[in-house]
Amino acid sequence: MKNLAVIGRVLFALPFGVMGVNHFLMKNYFLGIMSSFIPGGGFTILLTGFILILACILIIMNKFIKTVCYSLAGLLFIFIVTIHIPGLYTSDWQIAFVELLKDTGLMGGAIMIALYSNSLKELSMSKNKRKK
Repeated sequence: MKNLAVIGRVLFALPFGVMGVNHFLMKNYFLGIMSSFIPGGGFTILLTGFILILACILIIMNKFIKTVCYSLAGLLFIFIVTIHIPGLYTSDWQIAFVELLKDTGLMGGAIMIALYSNSLKELSMSKNKRKK
């Protein structure tokens, strides 16, 4: 069961790494879909890409899982509210809708992984207490 958890965690993290790299490679595309009220322009896109890559690495390494996953859920919520929902009112609304669904699913997965990692730590602590 532990191996499946590792596989699931890695499979969950990889799309964030790919999306982070895309923020560097496709900066002009992201500038085009970015809402006008989001400050920073290109810097915000590159910073977001760095955060996504860092989150991917930390999740794969199983470090700070709870903090990283809750932060990712918050970041995805910001994406949904500031980019995807306003995108529903453009001519490319189909793409915005698919991105909205994707980020909603990833946000739910991030919350589940954060909660699962917390319960896993509690379980290992209770086993250690029983051994003593």
